[in-house]
Amino acid sequence: MSAWTAAQLPDLSGKTVLVTGANSGIGFETARMIAANGATTLLACRDPERAAAAESRILAAHPDATVEVLLVDLADLSSVRRAAAAFATRRDRLDVLINNAGVMLQTRSETADGFEASFGTNHLGHFALTGLLLGALAKAPGARIVTVSSTGHRFGPIAFDDLQLENGYTMLRAYGQSKLANLLFSYELQRRIERTGWSMSAIACHPGGANTNLVFVEPTDARASWQDRVARRMTFLAQSARMGALPSLYAGFSPDAVGGAYYGPRGLFGWRGYPKRVGSSRRSHDESLAATLWDVSEALTRVVYDFPAASMREPLRRTETGTGRRTH
Repeated sequence: MSAWTAAQLPDLSGKTVLVTGANSGIGFETARMIAANGATTLLACRDPERAAAAESRILAAHPDATVEVLLVDLADLSSVRRAAAAFATRRDRLDVLINNAGVMLQTRSETADGFEASFGTNHLGHFALTGLLLGALAKAPGARIVTVSSTGHRFGPIAFDDLQLENGYTMLRAYGQSKLANLLFSYELQRRIERTGWSMSAIACHPGGANTNLVFVEPTDARASWQDRVARRMTFLAQSARMGALPSLYAGFSPDAVGGAYYGPRGLFGWRGYPKRVGSSRRSHDESLAATLWDVSEALTRVVYDFPAASMREPLRRTETGTGRRTH
């Protein structure tokens, strides 16, 4: 099997692509290579100065590129709504959305909306953003929604009885729950898209171990579990951010990538190498679990996906469950 590289990216002229967390690491490399191949590339970032610096770096290397900054803080749902509204004033359609941004292995904190930070940022922020941009994606033939998960999804499960992990919190447990949520979301989104008859695809990927700021921040919390500390020190297996971006690029633009699939490095333990289709945990394919998470996510974010009900080929499952939201 030949290695897929960024050299195989097609001409992306006329395409509009939005990458979250595009100011550094994997997100920056993803956005840089997309812009270099002709797409109008939106850097969806929280910090305006870092976003502007990333934009300048891309334009310095590729003066003819079309790059724009879209400010969004995925840990603040009001910011997500403002970003989606701002996008609508600039662009009529969106060809590819790459849900890349994330936080990892940190002391417990909460988002602006009172959600545990890993779950609130990595999953709920992207769930809301995707739903709010669904109309723009629906206008682009063959649009793709790429959601970046992790091999850490195997450290789930989803704790619906304590979704904000107020009891028994560990950094690895929080990260694993959020990354499992990413996969459940992507797979369920593909199932719902298929019921509409749309040509859109939802595709998941993971970067393996990549040398980025997301990983290389040593936990200072004395309560960090031994698993948290071991996970931090596994970075000797890491590859470059540029290599870590390849699964996102493959999922977003390769003609061989398909909806409902999961792509990641093909090397040792899935940590290194060129992208290929990979497997995920049995739990990530649990359709009942995914449907419950979907309902909870809509309740927590107050973003309800506007699928065309008239074209749905079968009824969706609905579940009764608590939201797991903390009451302040």
